[in-house]
Amino acid sequence: ITLQYFAVLREQAGCSEERVTTSASTPAELYEEARARHGFTLPLAMLRVAVNEEFRDWSSPLAANDRVVFIPPVAGG
Repeated sequence: ITLQYFAVLREQAGCSEERVTTSASTPAELYEEARARHGFTLPLAMLRVAVNEEFRDWSSPLAANDRVVFIPPVAGG
């Protein structure tokens, strides 16, 4: 799975994208793995998730070679 990070998640991960091998079956499980690995401070409830460029539910199933984006709240001006 390819993970892409934006804003504060990119800063905390130290990268904007990474390829991972995972046993996670949902985006929620995948986020918890990434959170443990990178020390993400944002709770799941503050994020949105997109899989293969479409917003998805946190409990939707993942498949090999999916592209997952965790989208934090963004301040604008």
